[in-house]
Amino acid sequence: MRFLIVEDEYPAAKRLSQLILKIRPGTEICGTLDSVESTLQWLKDNPTPDLAFFDIQLGDGLSFDIFQHSPFMGPVVFTTAYDQYTLKAFKQDSVDYLLKPIEEEELAAALQKFDRRQQSPNMLSPDVLQSLVNSLSQPQYQSRFIIKIGQQLSYIATDEIQYFYSEDGIVFAQLEGKKRHALDYTLDALEPLLDPASFFRLNRKVIAHIQSVHKVAPFFNGRLLVTLRPAADFEVTVSRDRASDFKRWLGA
Repeated sequence: MRFLIVEDEYPAAKRLSQLILKIRPGTEICGTLDSVESTLQWLKDNPTPDLAFFDIQLGDGLSFDIFQHSPFMGPVVFTTAYDQYTLKAFKQDSVDYLLKPIEEEELAAALQKFDRRQQSPNMLSPDVLQSLVNSLSQPQYQSRFIIKIGQQLSYIATDEIQYFYSEDGIVFAQLEGKKRHALDYTLDALEPLLDPASFFRLNRKVIAHIQSVHKVAPFFNGRLLVTLRPAADFEVTVSRDRASDFKRWLGA
């Protein structure tokens, strides 16, 4: 069997490949691609794989764009880190999905489902594809973040995070107590991934969840002094220019 992987995060692509080969040792990973553009070119130059794993959100667009520009007719399993993408359309017989980080048991179940369909496979219909594209036109916010613990990958739910902060060029997700995890993001990259109803960019160093704001007090020059929980090891202030927006956010 020939499987194709389309995933723009190298650790996630490597993990998926390893799990596939563990569950199905005889499988050939015929390609590992990281963009819509490279996938379209690969499909043009190679035979259709027996099964393809497509990450929904790629660096240069949505993987659904591939179907709009290619006659690809093979079965597909979509992968995503966003709970919002677990849409009703995925319940169609022609589509399957896995939430990242992908667990071995869930992948094994998806492959068994693929085996059952091989005799009479149902392909991704234009109606289902359009339903997915329409649903994704609404803002989508990240529900979890991949973290590295030693040599292993795990994840934390966004709702577990009290605040994000930058220290010595590294961004950390601060959890309750003293737990924190380094993330492979900048604060600027994180900001559009977070629901603005729950998170606010306090300053260049901190993005806080509403549940982390413990106290707010007036400070020098019209600024606000914010006490977070758990307490930060540094002073957290909101500039005078952002103070009004911050107060509106608190009262929303």
